[in-house]
Amino acid sequence: MEGKIAEIFASIQGEGIYQGVKQIFIRFYGCNLNCKFCDTKLNSYREYGAGALLKKIKHYDGNYHSISLTGGEPLLQADFLKELLPGIRKGKIYLETNGTLPEELGQIIDGIGIISMDIKLPSSTGLRGFWDEHRRFLKVGLKKNLFVKTVICNSTKLEDLRIAVGLIGKFDKNIPFILQPNCFEIGKGLMDNIKRFQKFCLSNLSDVRIIPQMHKFLKVK
Repeated sequence: MEGKIAEIFASIQGEGIYQGVKQIFIRFYGCNLNCKFCDTKLNSYREYGAGALLKKIKHYDGNYHSISLTGGEPLLQADFLKELLPGIRKGKIYLETNGTLPEELGQIIDGIGIISMDIKLPSSTGLRGFWDEHRRFLKVGLKKNLFVKTVICNSTKLEDLRIAVGLIGKFDKNIPFILQPNCFEIGKGLMDNIKRFQKFCLSNLSDVRIIPQMHKFLKVK
């Protein structure tokens, strides 16, 4: 079996609670969503077998925090991941996912160390809500070290955030929840809204942080 890989590179993590750690990034081609704020449009890929990809990873300096599986959506290639992950030391895999494929997560959860899960708010994405998928994803993902992030846009509605907060709180109000400003819309209006949203979320959850995409400001991949 071969995986469709858009790129492999070393950099620092720019999002969420692990900002700044050194990672090896494996960017998987293809996504099951088309969010209006997407900043990663993938047009090409190279096919790798699990052995060839592991060999490629070993060419990098081994002094890194973790290997980030990102995309696109890595879980679309769950069958390939089942072949790849046993070759990587347990706890070293950092999965970045849109949180809509719980069954696929269940197939590979044992090989994952950290999960960065998105909640896709309909008023932010321009898509339908994925509340049931997110609920089932959380149920599986909380077997591991998991945090949740959501992109906040000028169009984001408090009602969507209210549902997301309720969903997280039913599992564990201590799950870190990241409000990530849409990098294309950062300005006073958006930041006023996001601070108001943080205040609301903190009335229901214990760890709510506003964290922009650091790599955008530093102009690194």
